[in-house]
Amino acid sequence: MEWLDVSLPIRPGMVSFPGDPVVATELSISIKAGGVCNVTRLDFGAHSGTHVDAPVHFIDGAPGIEGVPLGALVGPAVVVDATGLESHITPADLDTIGIPEGTERLLFKTKNSALWEVPGFSAEFLGLTPEAASALVEGGVRLVGIDYLSIAPFGDPVPTHRALLGAGVAILEGLDLRSVAPGRYDLICLPVLIPGSDGGPARTLLRRVAG
Repeated sequence: MEWLDVSLPIRPGMVSFPGDPVVATELSISIKAGGVCNVTRLDFGAHSGTHVDAPVHFIDGAPGIEGVPLGALVGPAVVVDATGLESHITPADLDTIGIPEGTERLLFKTKNSALWEVPGFSAEFLGLTPEAASALVEGGVRLVGIDYLSIAPFGDPVPTHRALLGAGVAILEGLDLRSVAPGRYDLICLPVLIPGSDGGPARTLLRRVAG
């Protein structure tokens, strides 16, 4: 089966969370200017595009991105269809979405996916309520991902993030699931290794599992 790239391209002008650094790139060395090669300078935040949150993002003194277990970032995953929800995801929604028993890596496809077509940031995205986050922790989920720039409701980021990160659950944000059907997949998600960083941009791939 073909690997699907569900990463957002990191480029100048891309949508970013309010207050985060915007993306800027430039050629610091160029062949055209007489250099022996082309070398690009990159300037962007650790939470640009598709990225993984590290525990230290919301828990002072906790591990950086190097502390996120690789085993949580690679393996079987389930994309669930939450596109019918109109408000933030609650424990009751988790019961009706149809999450297969034993799911360890859970990716939510919501109406957020349509927001990638909207210029600029939208505060109207759906996130997980703290109660839903706690329910996923109790259910044994090791990674949870969503199709916009935060797993938490806009304006109230702390409780949901702490519920997940404090329990060692990896958070994957900024997924582009527009062309991904709900179902079972293999997941590869490898954030850039920046020791001590509160996050890491991640090239993220899905491959449909037959059956």
